[in-house]
Amino acid sequence: MAVKRVVLLLVLICVVRGIQSLSASPPYPAQTASQGLAAGDHSFAVDHGGRRRSYLVHMPRNGANRPRPVVLAFHGGGGEAQGFKGYAGLDKVADREGFIAVYPNGNGLLPRRLLTWNAGECCGYAMNQRIDDVGFAIAVLDDLARHTSIDQLRIYATGHSNGAMMAYRLGAERADRIAAIVPVAGAVSQNWVAPKRRVAVLAIHSVDDPRALYAGGLGPPFPGTSVRSSHRPAMEGLEKWSKHNLCLPLTRVVESRAGRSGDTPQGATLIEWRNCTASARVAHWKLTGVGHGWPGTAPRGRDEIIGTPTTLINAAEEVWRFVSGVSRD
Repeated sequence: MAVKRVVLLLVLICVVRGIQSLSASPPYPAQTASQGLAAGDHSFAVDHGGRRRSYLVHMPRNGANRPRPVVLAFHGGGGEAQGFKGYAGLDKVADREGFIAVYPNGNGLLPRRLLTWNAGECCGYAMNQRIDDVGFAIAVLDDLARHTSIDQLRIYATGHSNGAMMAYRLGAERADRIAAIVPVAGAVSQNWVAPKRRVAVLAIHSVDDPRALYAGGLGPPFPGTSVRSSHRPAMEGLEKWSKHNLCLPLTRVVESRAGRSGDTPQGATLIEWRNCTASARVAHWKLTGVGHGWPGTAPRGRDEIIGTPTTLINAAEEVWRFVSGVSRD
């Protein structure tokens, strides 16, 4: 079984990092800043749960001398912070809008490689070891606040694939700290945990995702293995969130887009539940003809595993467009 797990994790690199290079850049040199952080990239470590954990920070050029909003960005299973930082496109948006982009590293058998998050029912090493990744995420926020001034009412979370599942779990279990979440290409992966307060949710997910199955069920075997992963329906989790946020069980179409990727027709429909409060909106970019990749990036092959890419929407831009007006009450 140990060999199968290693093989599975190797495959997952292709699944969730198909639009980035498989070779990571060297880690940033560790930095400290007792009087704030300069614009640019920083690397920090924090002890949590008996482990030395790490995270990357991108400080924007704009918004100096004030507490800044924070976007926690969780990489996909088999990935790592540096790789996700490279393809997510959040740094560019952060520089323009003045928020701090934070990229924590998950856990795995190898340092800085093949890392996963314990999102409840997924994934791999982190789940099997029952690692407290929710607690780690909060430790990252507390550590970041020791280095620079952050707006505690405007802390958000996003993530890709296994990282999307992690964003859902963090929003549910630590609604006292998280104002909004934007999971991308991943559904709720745990039994429903009613948050202590309402949290705004935007889900970005394709009905044609070949890995994180939109309708739920047992996914296809990972290439070269017999290992299969079970998924919960995407809409099931969103309906629970909308009910918790006191929205009406009715939706409306806010925006529709259409296009093509090569010979593949694609669609993107922004759906929003009715009667939600401004600080607890629930919305969904429902994609068609799109695979498992992070929308808006230029992939480097692997379509046979992750499916067709898209630039019909840009996930980084949609993350900020949704969360920017949300503040924790």
